[in-house]
Amino acid sequence: MLIKKKKALSLSLIILMTVILGACSGGEANNKTNNTSSNMNAANNQQAEEQPQEQEEVIDMGGRTIRISAWWDMTPLGDSASSKAELEKIETVKEKYNVNIEFVNVPFENYMDKFTTTTLAGEPFADIVMLENKSALPAILKEQLLKIQEFTDADSNINNAQDVVKKNAPLAGDYYSFNRPGNTGTSLMYNREIFKQLGLPDPKELYSNGEWSWEKFEELAKQATKDTNNDGKNDYWGFSGWGLDIVRHFAASNAAKAVDEVAGKEMLSDPKMIEAMEFVNKLYNVDKVVKVKTGNSMEWTETETFKDGDVAMFIAAEWMVSDLQFDFGIVPIPKGPNGSDEYAYADSAGQGLFIPKGVKDPQLVYKIYEEMFTIPPLEDFPGQVWLEGIYKHEEDINMLLQHISNKGMPVLEDAYPDFPYYAVVEEIISKNASVTSTVEKYKQQAQAAVDALGNQ
Repeated sequence: MLIKKKKALSLSLIILMTVILGACSGGEANNKTNNTSSNMNAANNQQAEEQPQEQEEVIDMGGRTIRISAWWDMTPLGDSASSKAELEKIETVKEKYNVNIEFVNVPFENYMDKFTTTTLAGEPFADIVMLENKSALPAILKEQLLKIQEFTDADSNINNAQDVVKKNAPLAGDYYSFNRPGNTGTSLMYNREIFKQLGLPDPKELYSNGEWSWEKFEELAKQATKDTNNDGKNDYWGFSGWGLDIVRHFAASNAAKAVDEVAGKEMLSDPKMIEAMEFVNKLYNVDKVVKVKTGNSMEWTETETFKDGDVAMFIAAEWMVSDLQFDFGIVPIPKGPNGSDEYAYADSAGQGLFIPKGVKDPQLVYKIYEEMFTIPPLEDFPGQVWLEGIYKHEEDINMLLQHISNKGMPVLEDAYPDFPYYAVVEEIISKNASVTSTVEKYKQQAQAAVDALGNQ
């Protein structure tokens, strides 16, 4: 890598003007004085233009290839105005820095093995890697990933407006990952058609009035669970979802999660977590307002039960509802007794871009990445075209932008092998076991799993 500085030649020109006064009329004297003044001003302007000026530093990467990896091809497709602008900017950056840009696509099943082996060898297979948060945490604890502060400076967009690149939520107490700005989130969604048919109050109005709580949600779920034709079977259900995720989301809405990765402590025994599990248990086993289509609340396919069109409320992300055949609306997941405005949902599938330890010139790598996507905005807000293709009501997009987007709580119990989260939730929901006794039963195993990862 070569770094050069271009400096303009410094030429100091002193122009001496000789004013000859003759026997002239007052008008001629004035004209000569004005001409002299003009000449002096011109000379001063010329001198100012020729003063040395510091120009932008030119960085020559010597044809180095910078690799950006994921388990899919991240190359801009060029299928939209924004994507075309990105491709053009990438070509400009390649020429400016004498660098090649390669987007590396590694199959998901091989991805972490490739990352681990190459990083341990001190030669990461890519300069910037996409990682799931649950996979990044072990690497962070082993000091295999750089903190954002290690490869950015005070002028980086990520440390200022964050409209080109944004910081992701902190992991293990610090910022490591980044990504392009976007507007996504997980919401409490509701079937507008069912709410109208049953004459139920709109959750959005309840939220706006400060009345959207666990108690109000439970009340609506009970009212929506109905056998309308008296055949002994419910025609409508108040709620549905995957039991594992339902507990995560209601815990996050109560400012709780199963593991505190910063303190290295299991949090199943946290009173806020217990409170959330007891609430979910009540929905399933006391109120009986949750539709379980497969007969197994722990079955992942229960995430799609709401698509039958007979469920009033469900928790989902944008990618899950693009093909819905009924009209729906969104609100944040109702806040629990100990909830806060910091988090709106549990983010168990979070991911982001990281720079591994061992990457050469990480500051320049990041600088080039940020510059690759510094283009004029072509949408009113990030993801506008995509979101407008999913949400049919402007009020839902506004709700997402203002109250839900990017407010996910990273939950990382999946990062710890042998952490008994599944077993705990299964016993509570599927077997209607006591929450406190179940937590006491698995508490030591949970802490042992946390300790094992921290001690590797």
